[in-house]
Amino acid sequence: MGLKSFVVLIAALLSFGIGYLFYKNIMVAVGCVALSLFAIPFYNSYMRERKDRLMAEQFRYVLYSLSSLLAAGRSVENAFRFAESDLRTLYATSSLVVMPELVRLNGKVSNGETIEKALFEFGERTNQNDIKNFAEVFSICKRSGGDLIEVVRKTVNMIAEKMEIEQEIKVITAQKKFEAKAMAFVPIAIVALLAFSSPDYMEPLYIGVGRIVMTGALILFTLCYYWITSITSIRI
Repeated sequence: MGLKSFVVLIAALLSFGIGYLFYKNIMVAVGCVALSLFAIPFYNSYMRERKDRLMAEQFRYVLYSLSSLLAAGRSVENAFRFAESDLRTLYATSSLVVMPELVRLNGKVSNGETIEKALFEFGERTNQNDIKNFAEVFSICKRSGGDLIEVVRKTVNMIAEKMEIEQEIKVITAQKKFEAKAMAFVPIAIVALLAFSSPDYMEPLYIGVGRIVMTGALILFTLCYYWITSITSIRI
C-alpha cells in the first residue's frame, strides 16, 4: 500500500467515525467516507511543500560543493559534474530530490546547451526562487567576467540564513499550532464522551430536528478547524 493510499484509508476511517458519532446511522457514516477524497489535495500540497523544502536544502549542498570546486580551479561545467559525483558519494541518491535535476542539467550541458540556460530551466522546473535568483546572478556574472566563487559563497550564506529564520519561526509557532489543533478537536471529543457515556441524554440530537442541529455543529467544527489551520499557517 502506497503512502497516499494509507492517508486516504486513515481519512476514510476518521470520516466514518465522525459520521457515525454525529448521526448514529451506518448509511450516513458510509456516505461520509466519500469526504476522505478531500485528503488527496491536502496530501499533495504537503508533499509538494516537503519536496520544495528538501530541494532548497539540498541545493545548498550543491552550492557548497560548487564553491570548493571553483576555488580549486575547476571550470564551471566541470564543477557541476563533480558536484553531482560528490552528492552521489556523500548521500543516498534515493533521498536526494535535487539529484534528477542535477543529472538533467549536466546532460543538457554535455549536449551543447549553455550552463546559464540549463540553470535557468532548472529554476523554472523546480519553481524555486533561490535557484531562479542564483541562475540570473550567475548568468550576469559569467557574461561580465565577475567573481563566480564569491557569488556562489554569498548565495550559500543567503540560503543558509533564510533557512535558519524559517526554522526559528517554526520552533516559535510549533507549540501554538499544536494547541490550536488540539482545541479544534476538543468539541468532537466532548460529543463522543457524551454520546457513549450518556446515550439517553444525547438521544434527542439523533432524531428529527436534532439531526439538523448536529449537522450545523459539524459544519461549524469543520469551519473552525479550517480557520485555525489558516491563521496558524505561516508561509515565508
